[in-house]
Amino acid sequence: MKAAVLFSGGKDSCYAAYLTKEKGYELNCLISIFSKNKESYMFHTPSIKKTKQQAKVMQLPIIIKKTKGKKEEELKDLEKAIKKAKEKYNIGTIVTGAIESVYQASRIQKICDKFNLKCFNPLWQIDEIQYLKKLIKSKFKIIITGVFAYPLDKSWLGREINQDFVKQVKELKEKYKIHPAGEGGEFETFVLDCPLFEKPLKIINSKTSGEKNSWKMDINLEKIRKNI
Repeated sequence: MKAAVLFSGGKDSCYAAYLTKEKGYELNCLISIFSKNKESYMFHTPSIKKTKQQAKVMQLPIIIKKTKGKKEEELKDLEKAIKKAKEKYNIGTIVTGAIESVYQASRIQKICDKFNLKCFNPLWQIDEIQYLKKLIKSKFKIIITGVFAYPLDKSWLGREINQDFVKQVKELKEKYKIHPAGEGGEFETFVLDCPLFEKPLKIINSKTSGEKNSWKMDINLEKIRKNI
C-alpha cells in the first residue's frame, strides 16, 4: 500500500494524493518532472519548481527529474524517476491525477507494467463540475497560474477556485466548450493549501507574462522553516 504520487503542484495531483490517503494508502514520496519544454505533452510546467515547497509542508520526500520535454523521450525521464521511487522507497503504486487524458494514462500505465507497479487514477472520468465542488468542500485553496484558451485572459490569473469560479466555468463550457477542470490544457493551477499540508503556503510576489489568451503567472512563496 506504499504509493508515490506523480506531482505537479496543481489541483489534480494534490487531490489525487488526498484521495489516495483517504483510501488507506501510505504516501511515501512525490515525483515531479521539471520540463524545459513549456508545451510538454505530458507534464505541467507553470510553477513546477514550487513543488519542493509543497513537499515540505506535506512532510514528504520528493524525487525531481529534469527533462528536455521532447515528445516520447520525456517518458524515459519519467521512467527513471519511477524506478528510483521503487528502489528508494519500496513503493508498489503510482498515483496520477489523470481525468480524461488517454495519452497520459496509457503511457504511465505502460511504465508501471514494466516495473510491476499498480497504477491508481482516482480522478478518472470524474464529473468535472462535481469535482470542482468537491475541491471546495474539502478545503483546497487553489489558484489559477496559467490560461491558454479563448476567452480566458490575464484577469483570470491568481483567481481562486470557489463557487463563483465554478459558476463561470460552467457557463464557459456551454458557450465555448471549455473543460471546467482545465483537462484540455485551458488553464493550470497551483495548490496553496489543502488537508495534506501542515501549513498553508503564502505568495509574497508574482510576475505575469503573455498576450491575448495565453498568460502565465510565476509565483514566489514565503520561505518555509525546516521545523513546521
